[in-house]
Amino acid sequence: MNFQQLTNLQYWANVFSNPWNILINIIDIALVTCILYHFTKAIAGTKIMILVRGVLFFILAQFLANIIGLTTISWLINQVITYGVIAAVVIFSPEIRTGLEKLGRATEIFSATPVSSEEKLIQAFVKAVAYMSPRKIGALVAIQGTRTLQEYIATGIPLDADISGELLINIFIPNTPLHDGAVIIKDNKIAASCAYLPLTESTGISKEFGTRHRAAIGLSEVSDAFTFVVSEETGGISTTHNGVFKHNLSLNEFELQLREVLLSDKHEKLSLKNRLLGGWKNERK
Repeated sequence: MNFQQLTNLQYWANVFSNPWNILINIIDIALVTCILYHFTKAIAGTKIMILVRGVLFFILAQFLANIIGLTTISWLINQVITYGVIAAVVIFSPEIRTGLEKLGRATEIFSATPVSSEEKLIQAFVKAVAYMSPRKIGALVAIQGTRTLQEYIATGIPLDADISGELLINIFIPNTPLHDGAVIIKDNKIAASCAYLPLTESTGISKEFGTRHRAAIGLSEVSDAFTFVVSEETGGISTTHNGVFKHNLSLNEFELQLREVLLSDKHEKLSLKNRLLGGWKNERK
């Protein structure tokens, strides 16, 4: 196909000669449209976009030249487009290579085991705790369940940041603006830092547990959030979920509990008795 065919009425008559040809051409046009849309979206704001604009200008100019009958102009433009593509490949090879690598990572066609968003969360939490626990860097992180934590998110500093182990570590480094209070996770994002959580009013909690632990237990009494704590005094790892408090967990035990909670399809709900009485269980590992 060339641009002269687009102005040939016989060509269009053959295209729509029977329903099968019409269906095939509709599918063809839809696929090309989809490819052009995603390609344009991928290169928007890059140097290649400038080249694409120039190519589109020459294509439009050649189309108009064919309609008017400017044969020489059409031939010259065709030569520019033909050899210009080769020159563009050489000039923009770094950008093209980067774009192809980005496309390959986005499609994950050749990835045998794509990593889920929950698995990425688990890896980030384990990495952060593995760094903070032996260094006794205090931390308090609450992961929203089915019940909203918006009233507590509103008390903190909004972040709306992608979760990574490095970011969590930096947030809880002592004497930094964001280290105090709790980090709240919502929709696989760090919704807020420096948030205030409700403290438990239970009198049966050992005095060895500080404010972070009491806040984690308090949140567990009023929501189905999963919360983990790294002690600033001992470096111990603790978790609360659905009224169950576990402490002195090893890193492996912490990871197993994360997988049990985050990878399960159904979250257990607090019993009516636990919600009314504010009860909690203390399981020492």
